[in-house]
Amino acid sequence: MKILVVIPARGGSKGIPRKNVRNMAGKPLIAWAIEMARLSRHSVDIVVSSEDEEILMVAKHFGAIPLRRPIHLADDLTTLDPVIHDAVATRAAEGFEYDIVATVQPTSPVLLTASFDAALDRLASDPEIDSILSAVNDSHLTWRKEGDSFKPNYEKRVNRQLLPRVFKETGGFFLTRYQFITPTSRMGPRVTLHELSPREAIDIDSYEDWNLCELLLKKKKILFVVLGNQQLGMGHVYRSLILAHEFPEHSVEFLTILNSDLAYEKIRETHFPCHRQASDESLVDAILRLAPTVVINDILDTHLDYITTLKNNGCTVINFEDLGEGLARADLVFNELYPEHEIAKNVFSGHEYFCLRDEFRLRKPRPVSNLVEEVLISFGGTDPLNLTRATLKEIYAFCVSKKINMTVILGLGYQHGLESSDFPGIELHRNPRLISEFMNRADISFTSGGRTVYEMASLGVPTVVICQNERELSHYFANASNGFINLGGGWSLRSGEILRVLADLVENQEKRILMQQRMLVKNLFEGKRRVVDIIKKTIDQSSLDPSGSRGLWSGL
Repeated sequence: MKILVVIPARGGSKGIPRKNVRNMAGKPLIAWAIEMARLSRHSVDIVVSSEDEEILMVAKHFGAIPLRRPIHLADDLTTLDPVIHDAVATRAAEGFEYDIVATVQPTSPVLLTASFDAALDRLASDPEIDSILSAVNDSHLTWRKEGDSFKPNYEKRVNRQLLPRVFKETGGFFLTRYQFITPTSRMGPRVTLHELSPREAIDIDSYEDWNLCELLLKKKKILFVVLGNQQLGMGHVYRSLILAHEFPEHSVEFLTILNSDLAYEKIRETHFPCHRQASDESLVDAILRLAPTVVINDILDTHLDYITTLKNNGCTVINFEDLGEGLARADLVFNELYPEHEIAKNVFSGHEYFCLRDEFRLRKPRPVSNLVEEVLISFGGTDPLNLTRATLKEIYAFCVSKKINMTVILGLGYQHGLESSDFPGIELHRNPRLISEFMNRADISFTSGGRTVYEMASLGVPTVVICQNERELSHYFANASNGFINLGGGWSLRSGEILRVLADLVENQEKRILMQQRMLVKNLFEGKRRVVDIIKKTIDQSSLDPSGSRGLWSGL
């Protein structure tokens, strides 16, 4: 379908003088309408009809075709029908013909491209529809005036949701088939409405409307895209939840990718809106149907085409733990677990960007004691190699003989069937809400090579690391220079190695003190603040220019 978008923009607005070129959240008001249409997945020609030189100049700068309107079509009494007809006739004279003509008002800057495209889809695919108008549900208890008295327009006072649905045109867009454009009408005989959300329906008539729109445009929809399952654990989910609470000024939602039922259940417990990727849709389609402005990926390595598609649809893209080719196109990448492989202004690597949970900030490290009284075993949310049982089997008899208490933490996804009766006397906890309590009282801990090592380090707990997979082996932090004993992959451990290391640590207080000193010197408490500050700065910049044109505009 060939589609002409006409944006009528008169220079002589009265309510808010010069509003079409007035700065709205970092760029001229009319630019929002142009860019909304430019992001359409349909092929559209965008024309701005105006008698005003400055408006036409701004329109051209933002990618629209400037069309000079006759002065007699620019007074206060002129309706839009002859203005749209003039634009269509001018384009026809230049050799262009169209199937659909869309009127888009510049006074609806919060209108989403997704809504515009959905209405175009309906008109293009249904021959029984001639015109589609944007509208919003406006059901209220209303009254009418008859003479000197007022009469209700309802028979019974009920809650608003029980009233008959009444719709009000928003002026956001007016779509019609080409043949129905005349100097006195744009409406075909078969008309339907396309319902918008109340947010999208705002039309700027006053300064109050203006201020509200500017606030909404600066408020972003942040979508955390996460994975979490038996094989890859739940660390991505926990980090995303830590960060999600740091953006109260924005709208925050979650999307779990395929095979992430554990992640979905955990996020639902927090009451954040959470969606699932459907089995019959691509991840990109699942994201775009939710219309986010910021996408935060915590799904490991990304592909270039995935990130490029999100960027082309106007999304700011932020990734965690990404070593894939998509790294180069993302706005930000945080790789807290990996050393910096290359110098890139969008990549932040290392322990300085670890996001420590607030519960750890409220606890102080305990001095290393002479006697070891407590050993903690905590191998993450799923423990795919069942290192919990393997460690217990090696150290159980030794700890019993030394009267050392063994505390075992099982994560949300642990499914290997361990019970406290399997090792009498152990203290067993499943998915505790405050794990820092157990870490803080431990004299020695055993854990895997993921984010838990940072939590242990923040409290200075002498820790033995056993990795669950090859990826954990590449995590740089859990090494001797940072105070850890790293035994490598759990699949290749020699029999008796875990016991040997524990026995040595129990007898060697000096080594445990040195391990704690090397941990605490890293000061992991500022990482979350650094990450949040960088993300907020990037989001604020995208508020000024979601399409990448702010720099050009500011230079005019």
